[in-house]
Amino acid sequence: MLVRFWGVRGSIPTPGPQTAGIGGNTSCVEIRAGGRILIFDGGTGLRPLGNMLLKEMPIEAWIFFSHVHWDHIQGFPFFTPAFIKGNKIHLHGGHKVSGTLEETLAGQMENPSFPVHLSEMGAHMSFHDLFEGQILEVPAVDGKEVVRISNTRGNHPGGVYAYRVDHRGRSVMYATDTEHYSIVDPKLRRLAKGVDVLIYDAQYTPEEYAGDVGTPKTGWGHSTFEAAVALAKVADAKQLVLYHHDPGQDDAAVRVKEQRAKAQFSEVIAAYEGLTLDLG
Repeated sequence: MLVRFWGVRGSIPTPGPQTAGIGGNTSCVEIRAGGRILIFDGGTGLRPLGNMLLKEMPIEAWIFFSHVHWDHIQGFPFFTPAFIKGNKIHLHGGHKVSGTLEETLAGQMENPSFPVHLSEMGAHMSFHDLFEGQILEVPAVDGKEVVRISNTRGNHPGGVYAYRVDHRGRSVMYATDTEHYSIVDPKLRRLAKGVDVLIYDAQYTPEEYAGDVGTPKTGWGHSTFEAAVALAKVADAKQLVLYHHDPGQDDAAVRVKEQRAKAQFSEVIAAYEGLTLDLG
């Protein structure tokens, strides 16, 4: 199982010299398991991922959207493999999260917002609305095993889904745009139990979240690095990846956040574009 990070920012792309180290693209993570291509979220990081996939044409890919806020779908109209006939793309989103996934993706590509409509893309695309707790099994390329994708709902305005991928004894959980409230979210705790890699929303510092710096962020549907550490500890996660960095945090601020988290949980790293984790 291989994990690559193509977009690690939240809310809005943040290009520029102050964010060049961490990266400015919004949410997109690629997981390779069983010879399959799994993609989590379609933020602007989906564009460079798509350009890389051009070397592997034709492709079959499974895309899982946590939810359909702009920073998680705005890269899809620029996902070049979706325009190429012969490619197969299976798109999944949570049931009743801001309408159907197909309606939302089509809506952002309608005139006058975008010059090409979803229906004009050349790849064969199938849309699937997932229910909470539903388990999807994708056959591995060799046909002998399956890649298992399970989910649960998180806490975010409009709804959000977290996903876990299991294959051959290895596991990765992708949980962004969520917050715990008074206790560690029991649903996320169950889904994350014993996971090898926990990718978790750590958009804010505790001071930013509480409003000691700027406006209070409680109820906005995002977490802190302390909340990420709390989940990693109770779930016995082996490695924690801080994700969905706030657009106001430059490279130095993200590194400080990472060091503060390390003081509480040693196996932690702040996600950056190009980060690759090989689970063997």
